[in-house]
Amino acid sequence: MQPENNNPFGGQQPPEQPQSPQQPQQIVVPGGGQQIPADQAAAQFGRPVISTAVQQPQAQMPAPGTPGTVPAVVVPKNHTPWWVWLLVGVLSLLVIGGAAFGFWAYGERQDYKDNSDAKVAAAVEVAKVETTEENNKQFAEEAKNPLKPYTGPAEFGSVNLLYPKTWSGYIDTSSSGTAAFTALFHPGVVPAQTGRSGGRAAVALKVEVLNREYSAVVKQRESGVRNGELTASAYAFPKQDKQIGTKFVGKITSDLTGTEIIIPLRDKTIVVTTETDQYLQDFNTYILPNLNFEP
Repeated sequence: MQPENNNPFGGQQPPEQPQSPQQPQQIVVPGGGQQIPADQAAAQFGRPVISTAVQQPQAQMPAPGTPGTVPAVVVPKNHTPWWVWLLVGVLSLLVIGGAAFGFWAYGERQDYKDNSDAKVAAAVEVAKVETTEENNKQFAEEAKNPLKPYTGPAEFGSVNLLYPKTWSGYIDTSSSGTAAFTALFHPGVVPAQTGRSGGRAAVALKVEVLNREYSAVVKQRESGVRNGELTASAYAFPKQDKQIGTKFVGKITSDLTGTEIIIPLRDKTIVVTTETDQYLQDFNTYILPNLNFEP
């Protein structure tokens, strides 16, 4: 008896192929090349293990220069030029300086605004004091004019000079000691020339004619020049420029400091002195330019 044919198209059915037993899925253990079944791996590691049996190949970039490839583009590094940093530094300094100046100006403005009255009053007071001092000086100078003339004895060279009218004079022609003639001039009253301690007060102007030769008088000052107490230089009066003498500046006596002019006069010597620097300006302005004598 033939088996029933269920093929609707007729004919015999193809014989059934025997099924092979199902192979367990193999798992690659990480860290090595050993493969174990999936159920054994799950039991050993305690969690499902993802199969890595099938791995997708990674795409590789074609080597440079391979036909059909685009050359690689090298992007240069962004280096800022040095002058940019210099410009930034200069601008920063300008900004900081401008801000500092602005704060300073604002502070000065506030200070002036808050203390303007006091500042104006102080400035007015200072101006008054300066004006008063200047006016006093100007008045004192004007009070010296017109200058008063003086002429000494003819036998002592007829020394003539001009001195401020606010000064007083004292003349001594007694020819005592080495001095043949002495004239003293000083503002107000001429001070006494002797004191209790042997010293004397300085006078604004002292004119002497000594009974000694010029060389001997100058030699007496050489020690002061050597030890630095005096400085010496050649000098002639503007109105008698042919008679050359010596100008000494410094410690002219043991207790007086001033300026001394020594000029030869035949067998005698003329000595013109200011014994204090307080009247040095008058000495240089009124006395020396106007002094004259008969050589």
